[in-house]
Amino acid sequence: MLTYQDRLAMMRKTKIEHTLSKRAQDGYMDIDDFGTVPLPDDYYLEPWYNSPNGSFYNLDGMSENFCRVIKAHMAYVDPVEMLCGRWRDMLVHYRGDKHYAPKWQQKSTAVNHLTEEEKKDVGSKRWDEVRFPYNDLKPYQEKYNITTGIDGDAHLACDYSIGLELGFGGFLDKINKYRKINPDKAAFYDAEEKCVLAIIDFVQKHIDKIEELLKTEKRPEIKENLEKMLQVSKNVKYDPPKTFYEACQWTAYFNCASRIYTRDGAGFQLDGLLYPYYERDVKAGILDDETAKFLIANLLLIDPHYYQLSGVDENDNDMTNHLSYLILDAADSINIAANLSVRVHDNCDKEFLKKAVYYLFKNKNGWPRFCNDKALCEGYMKNGFDKKTARERIAVGCNWMCIPGKEFPMNDTVKINVAKVLEQALIDLKNEAEPSTKKLFELYEKHLKKAVSVTAAGINLHIDHQAEVTPELIMNLMMKNTLEKGMDIASCAEIYTVGIDGAGLAVAADSLGALETRVEKEKVLTWKEIFENLENDFAGVQGERVRQMLLSSPRYCQGGTVSDEWAMKLRDSFVKLVKGQEMPEGRQLIPGWFSWSRTIEYGSKVGATPNGRHAGAPISHGANPNPGFRTDGAVTAQANGIASIQCRYGNTAPLQLEFDPQITIEEGGVQKVVNLIETHFKQGGTLININVLDKDKLLAAHKNPDLYPDLVVRVTGFTAYFATLSPEFRQLVVDRFLVGM
Repeated sequence: MLTYQDRLAMMRKTKIEHTLSKRAQDGYMDIDDFGTVPLPDDYYLEPWYNSPNGSFYNLDGMSENFCRVIKAHMAYVDPVEMLCGRWRDMLVHYRGDKHYAPKWQQKSTAVNHLTEEEKKDVGSKRWDEVRFPYNDLKPYQEKYNITTGIDGDAHLACDYSIGLELGFGGFLDKINKYRKINPDKAAFYDAEEKCVLAIIDFVQKHIDKIEELLKTEKRPEIKENLEKMLQVSKNVKYDPPKTFYEACQWTAYFNCASRIYTRDGAGFQLDGLLYPYYERDVKAGILDDETAKFLIANLLLIDPHYYQLSGVDENDNDMTNHLSYLILDAADSINIAANLSVRVHDNCDKEFLKKAVYYLFKNKNGWPRFCNDKALCEGYMKNGFDKKTARERIAVGCNWMCIPGKEFPMNDTVKINVAKVLEQALIDLKNEAEPSTKKLFELYEKHLKKAVSVTAAGINLHIDHQAEVTPELIMNLMMKNTLEKGMDIASCAEIYTVGIDGAGLAVAADSLGALETRVEKEKVLTWKEIFENLENDFAGVQGERVRQMLLSSPRYCQGGTVSDEWAMKLRDSFVKLVKGQEMPEGRQLIPGWFSWSRTIEYGSKVGATPNGRHAGAPISHGANPNPGFRTDGAVTAQANGIASIQCRYGNTAPLQLEFDPQITIEEGGVQKVVNLIETHFKQGGTLININVLDKDKLLAAHKNPDLYPDLVVRVTGFTAYFATLSPEFRQLVVDRFLVGM
């Protein structure tokens, strides 16, 4: 008889095999694991294009191609699991996506219809520039290395309570009800209905697969498991889930569909929405804790959506419950890539926080991460919202929060590379008769103001026309007012608070600090020498001498340095200009610091900088200091420094830590990390991503990743298998590594 433990071991083994197979199939994947499985060799898809530029858009294009992609997916049923369903492919592959297109896609008809010149910039097909051009913005977007948000998708959060209440059949009923009320929106409802029917067909495909497996299955316990799986899938094909098991299976099916559509990864308050099902089933005697843990582990295996645990309600009551603990235990039992966030607050369950940190230590797989309710809630309230609304926001993305069903934040899709902005200011400074850091900063602010203005214009273009380019047909099903009004969520959200992240903070701060120290205070270098060495990338022996002098200047996060002061000036300037940017009524911008995994990409656009960084080298990660900023007390110093540059409006500036604590669980390591988290949050920190790692293992895995195929690291806001990352991205994690506490 197979135990749950036996089955989990088998599931984990299969997961590792899939990970290595995907790497062989797709090449290195410097992105979220996503929970996908390898594509079969005979996988084929013929997209339908409805634009003269050779891509597809709007209600017809998105609904038709969603149906084609989900139909091309084979049913995935593993007889040792309790939940079924997986996804493998998504629509963005067929518009062209520089960040997400795997190797196999290059062979498909999705790109073969393009000319060789078009293939070089296949990513441009994601936005409909035929109808909604923005050529006037492009020169400035390039000048300041802006990630525009134009063509961004799925960076909002569904209200899963809507779907769990209605079910897929309820979606159809709601669509039909409001189609009659809003006859002028027939095209919208037709597209929504088409997508829901495709999801129902996807469920039926799994029902058919289970029935097929039952015909030949001889093992009694596996046959019994398949029979239960079959009945659950039949129950949720149309009807809303009624049990904990059904709620998990329904969620798995919806998550597969939303991922296929626009790679949506925003989950929900997992221990909140599922708790009533858990409590009811336990009282009814149809669910025990071991089965509940196994189901949650299975759900996390199917897809690592971003789920929040614990938290606090509008009356400051802790929301931790027994299921919160079981979810941590479930994640531990499967021990794979996971995106669980624990919300920490003044009244939080201290034992729960310790248990979360314990698993961070025990498994060393980068989960869970931790967000600070006080800073995020109070910060968001400064935008004009009450505490109840602020508390509704949950952690559902790499660095971002969102109010499920109500908010259209575009978070993590909009970024300004401030290192590039500083480079433009340095170019202007060369024409000044008397250059100075004061003048440089004035020029920087002039360029940053323009960069923010251009970024805002791109955001407004996206919001104004997303419904006509990429309507969120799957997420619309679980948003407020969408089906009721016959409108896409981009056009009818209750709240538009759009995050703008600054990237390259440490590069800019250290550059300004080095200039003030070496040129103005010590006078060991001249402005002429600075400009010459930046232009020739510190060439030659003399150039290297200058570079080392700049590199050894006081640095951001060392504590109380001139560069720390510049970092706060950069923060103040960024906040002032972002919050001061005029926006259409009902929309506002929220500043933060985050680079996602684009440090290599952003760095490639920036020449040599006055902190001693070579041209084209990666920029600093998020709000983190530059690697090697100090050796002693680095963990505490980094936490202190990042707390000091928070923008304090509800967007985050995550503390990203990779360290070997050199202290075990038994020696008090858990409590020390708990203390670090609580101290950072008391200082105003917003989000902490921690990799507790063994240094020797990390270096060995970097040298030969196949030796550790199960090693998971938190690359940035997401977790990924170290073996699937490119050598360049593995190096970034290694470079960030700190020793001690």
